[in-house]
Amino acid sequence: MLLFILYSLLYFNPSLSVRICSFNVRSFGEAKIARPEVLDVVVKVISRCDIMLLMEIKENKNRTCPLLVEELAGQARGQREQYSCVVSGRLGRKTYKEQYAFLYKRNLVSVRQTYQYPDIQPGDEDAFSREPFVVWFQSPKTAVKEFAIIPLHTTPEMAVREIDELYDVYLDVKQRWDTKNFIFMGDFNAGCSYVPRKRWGDIRLRTGSQFSWLIGDHNDTTVRRSTSCPYDRIVVSGEQLSQAVVPHSANIFDFQTAFQLSEEQALGVSDHFPVEFELKARGGFFDWIKSKFSKKRRARKNRRSGS
Repeated sequence: MLLFILYSLLYFNPSLSVRICSFNVRSFGEAKIARPEVLDVVVKVISRCDIMLLMEIKENKNRTCPLLVEELAGQARGQREQYSCVVSGRLGRKTYKEQYAFLYKRNLVSVRQTYQYPDIQPGDEDAFSREPFVVWFQSPKTAVKEFAIIPLHTTPEMAVREIDELYDVYLDVKQRWDTKNFIFMGDFNAGCSYVPRKRWGDIRLRTGSQFSWLIGDHNDTTVRRSTSCPYDRIVVSGEQLSQAVVPHSANIFDFQTAFQLSEEQALGVSDHFPVEFELKARGGFFDWIKSKFSKKRRARKNRRSGS
């Protein structure tokens, strides 16, 4: 019995929550990957997270994911912390292309399905500069067992339209997959001159009561001291998912301060800070005890009310 209690205390420790992150690495191509000091910071940032969305991958030989997985394996504390990666095709108009990539700890989550949004809605074709690459995750170790992540990197001048169009992606994925749990995240360019205050009413992802914005309008996700804009955002939808979010876990990770970099060194990595939040671990021993006491209290209350 003692061993069972100790196992429960360790295995269901609240610190086992899953951290989900988003990071625009800015022009992450061959030249940048070849700089060891940059790659080292990027790998350290990813290793903090259980799921990491990377944006602005511009290396066109599909070597980024294998390289990052290999580098992360060198930092892992054991086989259980190994990462896997799923990456979109090269997206963009004309010759300019980028990719979305998700790196994730395979002992904590797995990919159920992926879906490249086609962006061919009649009368509203080609709404996105880089249409979302949607990933449906299974997460047996968190309070919510599955969720879909919809990423977006907008073109700054088209930010209002593209963020609004995420609502259409939401409806499309909701019809396609049996899920009610959605996470929208990425570099939305959702602030300062790109999304003026008067334009928020034009964005369905903002006006809909089913959407909760975890990164607020007064946050600063930019590295430069001369700017203060909440470009990078996280939005969640779904009652079960919303209840699974660890309170006050939404955060901007200042890697410049954490890794003691100068502003110039930090800008060599990116002009964006990553954003993140956590999902609660699934219920364990303490929840079982709590439910037992709750049932006993309800039973006593029912007996009293019936007498």
